[in-house]
Amino acid sequence: MKTTKINIMGSEVVDGYECKPKKLDPNKPIMHYKTLLYVCEDERCKNASKTDKAIELREILKDMDLQKGKNRIKISRSLCQGACRYRQIIQINENTKANGYEPNNGIWLKHTHKYTKDDYEKLFIALSTNQPLDDFEQIDMKVY
Repeated sequence: MKTTKINIMGSEVVDGYECKPKKLDPNKPIMHYKTLLYVCEDERCKNASKTDKAIELREILKDMDLQKGKNRIKISRSLCQGACRYRQIIQINENTKANGYEPNNGIWLKHTHKYTKDDYEKLFIALSTNQPLDDFEQIDMKVY
């Protein structure tokens, strides 16, 4: 017996997908997020991780109940961001037009392939409670 999968926005999901709606409602607003994390999954970073990092992180967020609500953290995959020497990297974007925390906006974390589940949980707690990310190794961004 086949069950119908419903995403957290209440839409029926296409078979084989986690959240892709079967019927697009162009009038439905985009779901709010507080923090958006771009996880590099291009060849070098993906090989350094040896796991499907986006799926792994989404599961941690579900366990922490941070995949929904006003402090929602969204995980998106990206291809190469040009920081291969720091693989695997995560770029953090805060929704500063809503409740995002400006000091964490635009931070790039390096060597995240070495993070444990506990490290990710600490990161997600810091992001959801608007704490600075001083304990996480960051890529120094310079303007040339």
